[in-house]
Amino acid sequence: MNNMAMMIAALTLLLVAAQSSFANQAPAVYPTAIFDFVEKSGHMSGMGEKVSDIVFANLAMDPTITLVDREEMEKLQDEAVLNLSGMVNAQQANQIGMLTGARIIVTGTIFEIEDKLILVAKIIGTETSRVFGATVKGDSKDSIVDLSEALSARIAATISSSAESLVAKPVNKEDRLAALVKKLESTEKPSVTVAISEHHVNRKTTDPAAETEMILYSTEAGFEVIDNLSDKARTADVLISGEGFTEFATRKGDIVGVKARLEVKAIDQQTKKIIAVDRQTVIEVDLSEIIASKKALERASARIAERILPKIASR
Repeated sequence: MNNMAMMIAALTLLLVAAQSSFANQAPAVYPTAIFDFVEKSGHMSGMGEKVSDIVFANLAMDPTITLVDREEMEKLQDEAVLNLSGMVNAQQANQIGMLTGARIIVTGTIFEIEDKLILVAKIIGTETSRVFGATVKGDSKDSIVDLSEALSARIAATISSSAESLVAKPVNKEDRLAALVKKLESTEKPSVTVAISEHHVNRKTTDPAAETEMILYSTEAGFEVIDNLSDKARTADVLISGEGFTEFATRKGDIVGVKARLEVKAIDQQTKKIIAVDRQTVIEVDLSEIIASKKALERASARIAERILPKIASR
């Protein structure tokens, strides 16, 4: 091997090693939603919201945790999807994750026993429904700020140590597609056309990631897909339309977090009947804001495709 070839080989190895090292330094980030704690004693009115605010402020400083905006949670309350209290059970967790992008939920209660003040947090995985707890105890006269900060540290430690149980292991696209194909293999599939617009807040959209992903899943599942820009688009049995947007959510060092929300509906083009409506919120991280945006829209579209395509096939 000549000197030039040896130099190229050495540089290649260095680049691979550097990329691997950098990837290992990038932390896993867990989107987390925090609900107001519930007071179990009448004289504690308002204390639950204060505790949740302190927990929110402390967890916001953790580089491995991305918090769902409180305004997003209030939207769910306005839509009567849930109430913002600690009374969230494991069965509701999956729906909350789908609507907010949260993969972990923190709820809690505050109560007194004799002269002791006790704060209990419940930490729920929205994908796995696994539940873990964290507790702090103090005297009834102790500072609620100090107790809340201590609880925050225990919550962060629990998320870190139990992440593999709280957050579902990623399933590759091939396996997801194979599961969808198997589910629909004996069904008669109508022709579809897909038109999903998208935009990124304060950034120009470069290509339709959500629409492309929906077309991919539809095609692989055996649907005839007609280009929505062609004259034949009106002859398709079903129109899958929707809108998605992404926006900057957070930055943790070099890692950028982006939130995507996608809303999709399927319409029978002959009867104009709405067959199905679905929505998904996803939070993705990457070194690039644009790449994180595309990844988030792709994942949101894939999750909706898995749910909506079977409804279209059985219309």
